[in-house]
Amino acid sequence: MTEPTLLNNRYQIEGRLGSGGMAVVYRARDLMLERSVAVKILREDYSSDQSFRDRFHQEAKAAANLSHPSIVTIHDFGLDAGRLFIVMEYIPGTDLKSILQSRGHFSVDEALPLIIQAAAGIGYAHRAGLVHCDVKPQNMLVTPDQRLKVTDFGIARALASIHPEEQSSVVWGSPQYFAPEQAAGMAPSPASDVYSLGVILFEMLTGRLPFTGSTALELSRQHRTAQVPSARQINPAIPSALEEILLKVLNKEPSARYRTADQLGRVLMTFNRATSVSPVAEVLPPTPQPPEESSKSSAGRRDRQPGRLLRPRKVTSAQIFKTPVKPASQPMAATQAGNNPLDIDWVTWSLALLALLCVGGQIPLWIWVYLLYNPPLP
Repeated sequence: MTEPTLLNNRYQIEGRLGSGGMAVVYRARDLMLERSVAVKILREDYSSDQSFRDRFHQEAKAAANLSHPSIVTIHDFGLDAGRLFIVMEYIPGTDLKSILQSRGHFSVDEALPLIIQAAAGIGYAHRAGLVHCDVKPQNMLVTPDQRLKVTDFGIARALASIHPEEQSSVVWGSPQYFAPEQAAGMAPSPASDVYSLGVILFEMLTGRLPFTGSTALELSRQHRTAQVPSARQINPAIPSALEEILLKVLNKEPSARYRTADQLGRVLMTFNRATSVSPVAEVLPPTPQPPEESSKSSAGRRDRQPGRLLRPRKVTSAQIFKTPVKPASQPMAATQAGNNPLDIDWVTWSLALLALLCVGGQIPLWIWVYLLYNPPLP
């Protein structure tokens, strides 16, 4: 398509950010609000399809109402010179797929915070009644400070917003990441997005996709029928509990998965907290002294008085908060009492006696006052 310079008399195009099979993304300047934005211009064959334009308009309005830290905000959308466009917030960074291609794979500690953010954003959309339908790392932007934002809600929904009976011959989504029901031509659901998140997590942890094929038809068949390979065999550093979560998420049956991305996010957060460790100091008792040491002088003992040893170890957060406190070896009163049990605190006893005299000395006064107002009968 011809490179635009000014879109809708408002957005000044500054340069191309990237392109895909259905759109080209530009960085632009919003001349009205004086801010940088990202503009995605769809291909001409989509823009010229009136039915798609109607669906796109409807779904873009719904996606524009999504306000979440892990979702790219939609500012505007419309049609200019026969080109359908959508204006989004500009996110400095790169897409997750490019990061995967350059790094190979992530460690568990690196992957979980990112996928939890993605699940939070997509789960928020699920609560709002929206299904993304095309969850893939290309649609996830990662900032330099490791914040993740999901994009392309409106476009994906517009592509999939047709009746289920009309989808028998059309498959929406990316073949590497779509769910088995999407591969079979059925209507996508929140559980379909959950499956796609599972594929992305598998790829992040192992550096490869669970299913690979030379054609979309072969990939579709594998998603529907092939067994998911063991992630731990590819990367032994993956905990077995995390692999169990992956197998549940990548189940062929939608009802066997987590129903929404929110549920998946909560499970991963719980797993992340349970496996996080922090170094603490283990206090060891003093080293016992041999019997012959007790006969040495007190000065010698002071020179060699054993202190408590600190040995670092790793424990879970649950162990830290459930560790019982050991009682003191001696009662506090015994340590404060001193050596002579007959010692008397004369100050305390003197004050107590003075208080007794003050109270007792008022008794005659009150008797006199009573008799003054209530004289005895003659």
